[in-house]
Amino acid sequence: MLRSIRAAAVLVFPCLSRYFTMSLTKPLMRGLLAKRLRFHLPIAFVLALSAAAAFKFAVADPRKRAYADFYKNYDSMKEFNAMREAGVFESVRPSGE
Repeated sequence: MLRSIRAAAVLVFPCLSRYFTMSLTKPLMRGLLAKRLRFHLPIAFVLALSAAAAFKFAVADPRKRAYADFYKNYDSMKEFNAMREAGVFESVRPSGE
């Protein structure tokens, strides 16, 4: 009878299951950090390398390509003359003045 009440209580309130166990397993106190590092360190390296590769191929390479395409046909003297005519510079007067 008592066993069925415990089983019913665990079914209704699963959070109470820890109170009805007869014996708990002893916690692992030695080597816990080493054990967890053996598992998590390779995962961390793989995730870090994949994030770096994703950033390189998704962001850095297209940005380099965009800059290269921009400067392929860039004429700095034409830009300078346009800014001079717009009156951007204080030391250089527009050619109309």
